[in-house]
Amino acid sequence: MTAPLYTDAEIVDLAARLLDHSLPKAEWTHAAHMVATLRLVRTRNEGLERDMPRIIQTYNVAVGGVNDDHNGYHETITQAYLAAIRAFVAALPAGTSDGEAAARLLATPMGDKAWPLGFWSRERLFSVEARRGWVEPDLRPLDAPPLHRADASA
Repeated sequence: MTAPLYTDAEIVDLAARLLDHSLPKAEWTHAAHMVATLRLVRTRNEGLERDMPRIIQTYNVAVGGVNDDHNGYHETITQAYLAAIRAFVAALPAGTSDGEAAARLLATPMGDKAWPLGFWSRERLFSVEARRGWVEPDLRPLDAPPLHRADASA
């Protein structure tokens, strides 16, 4: 399956609709998560490890979802992707458009929803503890470890 290609304008719109909760739930796919996070890292990176949980949690509720021990927001997955996408963005050549950056990002291993399972066992990653807070990988360390939210608020 080929990853969807997004124009620069579609990426700006996707992130805006996530933030204002007008993005339909059916459009909140893995690719959309990645591309919206890419845009947010490129435009409002400061404190994003602190802000992203609220962004996702409020969006989930706005589209009829819940954030509990089994559904909705997942802290470990969010912070892992955020750290990896930050590292990806830092390595992009200057002047790379959002659309090109998104195409490149989706072509990396992170474009596969199973990417975190290369670092965490299924049991550890999908535990309540990992959903509610940061849990260190148990298979191998992340190439780009996340900033911890506690560090960000200092």
